[in-house]
Amino acid sequence: MTAALLEGPSDTVEPASPEGRRRRRARRSAPRNTLTPGAGIGLGISMIWFSLLVLIPLSAVVAAASSGGWDGYLRVLQNDQTWAAIKLTVTQSLVVTVINIFMGTVIAWVLVRDRFWGKPALDVIIDVPFAMPTVVAGLLLLSLYGPSSPIGLHWANTERAVTLALAFVTLPFIVRTVQPVLEELDADVEEAAASLGASRATIVRRIILPSLAPAIAAGAALSFARAISEYGSLVLLSGNRPFQTEVVSVRVLTFIENGSNTSAAAVASVMLAVALFVIVALDLVQRRVSRRG
Repeated sequence: MTAALLEGPSDTVEPASPEGRRRRRARRSAPRNTLTPGAGIGLGISMIWFSLLVLIPLSAVVAAASSGGWDGYLRVLQNDQTWAAIKLTVTQSLVVTVINIFMGTVIAWVLVRDRFWGKPALDVIIDVPFAMPTVVAGLLLLSLYGPSSPIGLHWANTERAVTLALAFVTLPFIVRTVQPVLEELDADVEEAAASLGASRATIVRRIILPSLAPAIAAGAALSFARAISEYGSLVLLSGNRPFQTEVVSVRVLTFIENGSNTSAAAVASVMLAVALFVIVALDLVQRRVSRRG
């Protein structure tokens, strides 16, 4: 028995050989960002495709905007009609994004957590703004909220028309980004928190909201980016009235039709900067919410 104790258990790990130690040291010293040949090819193809679709066109817009010099750039941006269009577009896009953050999350919650008659039909209808041409959407909204409104809401050619059109075309974004995350959330965690005495507000703030924050932020970014670039649904409903209902997309089209591509590029570059700023801000907010959870 003494001999057995001295020998130790049979499954004791033997000292590694010098060759094994060299392999481990080589793995530790190897750079972690080394790509395999297949991954390198995939990364190269992805970057080429991304450059053709995004980087090169963005660079072309910035170059066109600066081709007339800073004086021409500032002259376009200091135009009162242009600033009125930018202000209206950005303001209404922010309003619609905030509305979508609340209503889109509520709709996603209902579709995932509740059971009711007609739920499959509602789940399909949510995607209608994605599939419907935006001009057709504008025609439908005009028939309901135009001069001959059957419900008595004559909102055509007003700021409300801009809000309505943007809300219609951006509705599905947050719903479709939040819905899969809600489906993956484990309800047992919420029940366990409730059994330990946590209130419903605490469960939402500490468990549900941190899990949904990245999806909500992604949907909000998509919603805002779509709203500031919308054109088709606004052509018929808003009336494109200067200083009142004219949005940036219409203003850019006016510049292009008048042969002023440099002015159009200058306005487009401003909207690009606004979109990037909002996307970064949403990312920072969702990171803070996730950490506090």
